[in-house]
Amino acid sequence: MDSSDPSEITLDFDAAALLWDAYAAAFPNQVAAAGEYTVETFGDSPAMADELLALVLDGRKRATSSHVADYVPDGEPLPRIGTHWIVCDGTGASKAILRTVELRLGTFADADEAFAYDEGEDDRSLASWQREHRKFWERTAAARGGSWSEEDELVFERFDVVWPAGAR
Repeated sequence: MDSSDPSEITLDFDAAALLWDAYAAAFPNQVAAAGEYTVETFGDSPAMADELLALVLDGRKRATSSHVADYVPDGEPLPRIGTHWIVCDGTGASKAILRTVELRLGTFADADEAFAYDEGEDDRSLASWQREHRKFWERTAAARGGSWSEEDELVFERFDVVWPAGAR
């Protein structure tokens, strides 16, 4: 995995708004109930953002996990069921709108085979998920000046791709 600085990605919020407007025009009732959205990338580098987005767009990735501590520095709220997020590629271009459909908090030990499979990465096994996520969270914790422990609180999130309409 590429460990370059995530600040290399400049999110295009104007393009995200246009993508959201297209979704809102197609599904006005869902958007009226949804309210706002966030604009994000997967991973911690442009290469990882592209790699994980490709898995989403081809239908293989339908889950993600994050470290609760990643939300704290900017005062961001944790994800909620029903919230929408626009996912960008490694250049910051908006590519898809996702909707959170399942959410739970836990620790590293709470990941199971089904969740690892739904994350869609590597060979989709729990062993692979543990190996790669351990490296990822150690790296991202160090980048924010902290450390990571298997006892830290994590967010386990499943999502649907709701736009573009043809995405798997």
